[in-house]
Amino acid sequence: MRLTLAGALLQQVTQHWSAHWLSFSAALFCIELGCGGFLLLGLWTPIVAGLITLAEAAFFASTYACPHLLAASLGLIVLMLGPGVWSIDSRLFGRRRIHIEVLRHSS
Repeated sequence: MRLTLAGALLQQVTQHWSAHWLSFSAALFCIELGCGGFLLLGLWTPIVAGLITLAEAAFFASTYACPHLLAASLGLIVLMLGPGVWSIDSRLFGRRRIHIEVLRHSS
């Protein structure tokens, strides 16, 4: 999921690289480019995913383009799921697992 979002972000940046460069759009494109690189590495994943969600929601609010809505929702999903096993975050901070136990009442 993390690599899919990073690929989508980098594709959006390269597709719109020569488009009109307003100051707001240029700042958001730089955020997308930097966040896409961090996501490829798996570094600072919760912070980066939160920034992506906010930036893509701002892009969607200004352009109403569906790829931005998709990237914002993927950013929110990555924010909730975490970096995954093959990431720098898991090497630095360890992998966290949530075990849900089913409680059974024996009669």
